Amino acid sequence: MRIIQVRDQHMLRDGPADTAVIIKQGQIKQDEFTITKIELRHYIDRDKEHCNSLVDKTHQKTYSVITAYVETDKGSVEMTYDEGFLGNSPLESASRLLTESLGLSALVLRCVIAIREYK
Repeated sequence: MRIIQVRDQHMLRDGPADTAVIIKQGQIKQDEFTITKIELRHYIDRDKEHCNSLVDKTHQKTYSVITAYVETDKGSVEMTYDEGFLGNSPLESASRLLTESLGLSALVLRCVIAIREYK
């Protein structure tokens, strides 16, 4: 089972511009779930109509969407983690925030809840 909780899924079709692996081949336990993989994925909005309405005309920045992909023994979830005009290195900033705070446990819990609600 694969759950996608991303508002504008058109961005996912071309794949991420960059990926940060947070956990690979892990064995984190959360209740009855075993978390095996966690990634952050950086997507850039390439839809020209959508992008033109979202481009910051003053600074010419791109609109980014960072998703969190969590793989468990009971399914996977990809959900929006952050989005907007996130600067020059949005994936690095999001990875640092996730790993240096309690963000990782909150992310795992959000994914477990999503899988439970889907069933």
